[in-house]
Amino acid sequence: MQQITYFNRYTGCLEQEAVYGEGFLKWAYGRAVGRATVELLVKRYLFSRFYGWWMSRPASVGRIKPFVETFQLDVSEFAQALEDYGSFNDFFSRRLKSDARPIDSNPASIVFPADGRHLGFQDLSSVSQVFVKGQGFDLTTFLGDPALAAKYQGGTAILSRLCPLDYHRFHFATAGCPGAAWLIPGVLYSVNPMALRQRLAYLWENKRMLTRLATKTLGEVLIVEIGATNVGSITQTFRSDDAIEKGYEKGYFRFGGSATMTLFEPGRVKLSDDLLHYSAQSIELYAKMGDVMGQAL
Repeated sequence: MQQITYFNRYTGCLEQEAVYGEGFLKWAYGRAVGRATVELLVKRYLFSRFYGWWMSRPASVGRIKPFVETFQLDVSEFAQALEDYGSFNDFFSRRLKSDARPIDSNPASIVFPADGRHLGFQDLSSVSQVFVKGQGFDLTTFLGDPALAAKYQGGTAILSRLCPLDYHRFHFATAGCPGAAWLIPGVLYSVNPMALRQRLAYLWENKRMLTRLATKTLGEVLIVEIGATNVGSITQTFRSDDAIEKGYEKGYFRFGGSATMTLFEPGRVKLSDDLLHYSAQSIELYAKMGDVMGQAL
């Protein structure tokens, strides 16, 4: 299977992703016996629930330091010392220091909601290539509501993929007043490109949580968190009906890779040039939460 290449906004270079569990992913989604195992076991909620339970046990703290060293994480950003985490899952959903992710101060900007690798689509309805040619996005199935999908048909979307080494809290891309999140049940396939190149439909078959965000200048923004293998838990930390500022924490994922999608009504935002340039080539752009992903029109 192909390596995962992304463009790093900060180094200005194309880079290869260091994939946690790469051997398993290649086997699970690249071989017939692996795909059969995914269907029979890996996508099931109990598989991820058991793994999450294991990663929440005190004995899992021994995994933290080797993980940090292997992926060269910047411990100076962490709000706690490594020895203060009670389990690997506590470390995984860690908070950062308040100044670790500055929020862009331009009132017209929208910001990335999470650290990760991002694809941006100015007009989602015209997209026919997501990772590979011929894969479009089934918005109606993804949102589970034809009327809601019609509202965002022709709108702008940003898919933000968090791999295991990333900061795993997600935030609001713009200011507004959020409603209550609601759940669309589903299974838990991987959302790694190794899997999505085989079948993009994993995104709308997986468990999802949706939130409407009412804004003053951008209309209604729709935010979707997508569960994945070993990410059975999506925890919302915001309070519905309370006004929030751009960059305010919305929630967090527990262990594993996962994704969010932010959707805007047609004609509301213009995405950043580098995001559009690389997304047109099915190359993700790496950027951190709080950095600019576009501007209000």
